[in-house]
Amino acid sequence: MLKIGITGGIGVGKTIISRMFALLGVPIYDSDARAKWVMRHDEGLQQELIDAYGVEAFTGEGELNRTFLAKIVFNNPQRLQQLNALVHPHVRNDFFKWVAMHADKPYVIKEAALMYESEAWKQIDKMIAVFAPLDVRIKRLLHRDKHRTEADISAIIERQLSEEEKMARADHVIFNDDQQLVIPQVLALHDHFLSLTSE
Repeated sequence: MLKIGITGGIGVGKTIISRMFALLGVPIYDSDARAKWVMRHDEGLQQELIDAYGVEAFTGEGELNRTFLAKIVFNNPQRLQQLNALVHPHVRNDFFKWVAMHADKPYVIKEAALMYESEAWKQIDKMIAVFAPLDVRIKRLLHRDKHRTEADISAIIERQLSEEEKMARADHVIFNDDQQLVIPQVLALHDHFLSLTSE
């Protein structure tokens, strides 16, 4: 079974691309959603987070206090790196358990914004980078995330690995730039991955 990674910066449309693959019957591992789940359900990780950030890391109901954590790590690269270093190994373990559950499939997809930064790409067979120009990404994000300003979005983008580097390191690129049709690109890659698994 092939493990395919999908990555790209905020606003490029990773989730839309993943949904297209899902419609073709491909299991999708949403790293962001699973990370939130793992932080709520993995007692070992919960204790590590409390040790690092204090009991305020969780609410009285046992939910992750995302607002509290965001304030700590948002403008502090060292604290953000610390948070990622705690969370990513647990998410990696969760991913491999999930992969085992889909062993009957020709290939699965892991969607993650920080695929290279977290070194998760090392557990992946083929990488897809989704690309959209900066102006298109900002326009999409201002429409999607009403609470964010253009300055907020630019700050997030600046902290992420450049799109040029992601594309250079990827095996395949999907252009989601509002100029090229996306569905034919997805279908071509789907056929390609199926051909690799049938060799």
